[in-house]
Amino acid sequence: MIRRARLCAVLGFLLAGGVGVISATQTWISVTRTDGGEPLLVPGADAMPLLTALSLAVLALGAALSIAGTVLRHVLAGLGILSAVVLATGTFPIMIDPPLSTAASALTAATGLSGETTLRSIVDDLQPGGWPVAALCAWVLLLASSVFVLVTGRRWRVGSRRYEQLSDGRHTDAGPLDAVDSWDELSHGSDPTGPSR
Repeated sequence: MIRRARLCAVLGFLLAGGVGVISATQTWISVTRTDGGEPLLVPGADAMPLLTALSLAVLALGAALSIAGTVLRHVLAGLGILSAVVLATGTFPIMIDPPLSTAASALTAATGLSGETTLRSIVDDLQPGGWPVAALCAWVLLLASSVFVLVTGRRWRVGSRRYEQLSDGRHTDAGPLDAVDSWDELSHGSDPTGPSR
């Protein structure tokens, strides 16, 4: 159970970060213009400038979590909680009722106009897409994974050895390795796929 706990937590971080990175290039807001022109599609990276950077940071946290010691696990979990709160705080208003500021940069790039009053005069409606909802679900997963690390991280093994040497020189088989355990074996200079000693 404890061995799988680390794997589940790492996958939670990686999945949340992956959804964030993918959603940064997808449509978050559809802007209907007053002149009847084609709707302007605003990607996540424009709607929320911190989205890409924080999503990449979450992926890095997940990678670091797979090899972190006990103290560092709690630090990474704290950073995960902070990232989840910041991302959710930015995503929730866009999902409910996107403010004009979230589409301002895309509107300026498309029309050459700037200033809130001017932009408001050419915007008829702002409609959120499905990606903010998917992103918010990812941030909830990130928050849950971070809390899970805080609760269970103390009991994770620092490293794992499939074959541990007994006092009489014999080795005992600790069972099959998961993906994270195999990575630990490689980082300690052992081949987890090799024959037993």
